[in-house]
Amino acid sequence: MAKLFLSYAREDIEPARQLSECIGRAGHEVWWDRHIQGGSRFASEIDRELKSADAVVVIWSDSSVDSAWVQDEAAEGRDTGRLVPVTLGDSRPPLGFRQFHSIELGSWSGAGDPKNLDVLIAAIDKIADERSAPKSSGTASAQPEHRGPSVCVLPFVNMSGDPEQEYFSDGITEDIITDLSKVSALLVIARNTAFTFKGQAIDVKEVAKALEVSHVLEGSVRKAGNRVRITAQLIDPRTGGHVWADRYDRDLTDIFAIQDEISKAIVAALRVKLLPQEKKAIETRGTTNVDAYNLYLMARQQWVGGSLGDIRRDEAIVRICKQVVAVDPNYAQAWALMALAQSQLRFWHGRDVDPGTAADRALEINPDLAEPHCVKAHLFEEQGKPAEARSEIEKAVHLDPESWEVNREAARLHFRQGRISEAATFFAKAAAQMETDWHNASMLVSCYTGTSDTDALRSAAKMTLERIEKAMAKEPANPGLLASGAGALAILDEKQRALEWIERALLLLDPDNFIMRYNLACALAVGLNEPDRAIDVLEPYFEGTKSATHVRHADADPDLDGLRENPRFKAMVVAAKERLGIPA
Repeated sequence: MAKLFLSYAREDIEPARQLSECIGRAGHEVWWDRHIQGGSRFASEIDRELKSADAVVVIWSDSSVDSAWVQDEAAEGRDTGRLVPVTLGDSRPPLGFRQFHSIELGSWSGAGDPKNLDVLIAAIDKIADERSAPKSSGTASAQPEHRGPSVCVLPFVNMSGDPEQEYFSDGITEDIITDLSKVSALLVIARNTAFTFKGQAIDVKEVAKALEVSHVLEGSVRKAGNRVRITAQLIDPRTGGHVWADRYDRDLTDIFAIQDEISKAIVAALRVKLLPQEKKAIETRGTTNVDAYNLYLMARQQWVGGSLGDIRRDEAIVRICKQVVAVDPNYAQAWALMALAQSQLRFWHGRDVDPGTAADRALEINPDLAEPHCVKAHLFEEQGKPAEARSEIEKAVHLDPESWEVNREAARLHFRQGRISEAATFFAKAAAQMETDWHNASMLVSCYTGTSDTDALRSAAKMTLERIEKAMAKEPANPGLLASGAGALAILDEKQRALEWIERALLLLDPDNFIMRYNLACALAVGLNEPDRAIDVLEPYFEGTKSATHVRHADADPDLDGLRENPRFKAMVVAAKERLGIPA
C-alpha cells in the first residue's frame, strides 16, 4: 500500500473526491485537502503530508494549470521522483511538467470510474514498489523522499579578520555544496536554503530537524596572503559527535585540491558509493587558475549579495569578469556571469552593451550551463522573436530547474508575454530559493493582482514587506526598496505608511532610475488608487527609457490595467513604441 498526496484545484473538488475513492478501493491511502484555500500550501499540515507521501498525484485541468499552489505541489513530486500526473479534458500540463507522461482521464466529471483508472493504479503501484525497495535492506530513514544519507552544508565562517574576505568563505561553501550535489546517492540541501542560517547562532540538532537531514557540515576559512586554513567537521545530529573532521593548512594554490579532499572525505565518511563519472565531475572545475577563481568569487558575491537594479553592482561584475577571462579565457562560469550582468545593463539600464557575445562564449566552452540561455532568450525577445525566446528559456529550465537565475528569468519572460499564472509559478520558486530576494516576491504581488487571488496577493505582499524591511535595516535610503515596499504596504491597507515611503523615495530617487520610478507608479495605481499621480511619475519612464523590454513589461503588467484607458497613458505608450520601433 502506498500513501498518496492528491493535488488539485478547488474547482475540481468532485473529480478529486471520486478519484480519491477509486484509489482508496485499490488499497492505497489518499490524503487530500477537502477544504483547500488559496495560500494553504504554507500550512504545516499540507507541507508535512506532501513530504511524507510515497507519490504525488496531480490533477491537471484548465483550473489547476493556472494554480501556483498546484504547480508548487507538482514540483515537489517532480523533483523527488514521486509525480503521477493525470489530465482532465484537453488540458495540457504547464511548462516544466510536459516531459512527464500524463494519464488521460478524458472528459470525466467525477461520475463513476474514469477511463484509464487501471493505468493510474499501475503507475501508483510501480512507485510504491520502487519506494518500498530500500526498506527490504533494513535501512531506516526519517526521510521518505530520500532513504540514503543527507547533508546540509552550513556557510563556512570567515575567520580572516577581514569582512571583505567573506566572498571567499562563501564561495568555498558554495563549491562544496555543488560538488556534493553531483553524488547521486547523497541528498544535499540547496545553497539558498543553507545560507538562511548564515551569521546565526545555531543548534545543529535543530537545523537537522528542520531540514530533515541526517548530517550537517560546518567549517571555517582563514585566508591570509598566499596561505589558507580550512577546517571542516561532519556532525551526526543524533549524537552531536563528529563523523569526520579535519584541518587543512596549505598554500592558496592548493584550494582546488582541498575542496576535492573535503568532498571525497565526506562521501567516504557517509559510506556513499561514488560513481566514476561523479568522481570525475567533482574533480572537474571551471578553472585551474587560483587568481581567476579568486576574482570570480568576488564577482559572484556582488551578484548574489548586491542590490538588484543597482547599476554600480552590474558594472563592477562586468569589470571583474573581464579580468577573470583575461587570466583564464576558458572559464565558462565567468563568461556566463558577465553575460548576466551585461544583460542587466542593457535591459534594465539602457546601456549599449551586447551580452550575447559572452553568453555564446560560455556555451561554446560548456554547453551544459543554463544561465547563458536566459540571456539569449532576452535578446531574442528584444528582437521580436518570442518563439525563439521561449525555446531558449525551455532549454535553461531543462538544464537547471533549480537555478535561481533560471527561475527568475523564466518568470520575467512569461510575465512579459502575458502568461501571468506561469510567471507566478517561477517567481514563487525563485523567491523561495533565497530569503533575501524581495524583488521576485514583489513580482508575485503583481501576478496575483492579475489573477485576482486575494489570499495569495496578501500573502505575497506580506512576504515582500518582511524582506524589504530586513533589507532596509542595511540600506535605509535605497529608493528601490521604498518603492516596492510602498506597493506591498498599500495592498496590506497601510496606506498612510505607503504614502510616506513614496515621498521618501521620490526625494531620494535618481532621475534616471526608471525601474524605481515604475514601481512607485504601480504602488500609486494599484493600492492607493491615484491614477493621475501614477501617470505623472510614469511620464519620464516612457520618455527616457531606451529598452523595449521596459515597454513590453508595461504592456503586460496587471498593475497598470487601471490606467490603460486614460488618454495621457495611451499617448505615452504610443510615443514610446514609435521611438523604440515596437509594433503597436
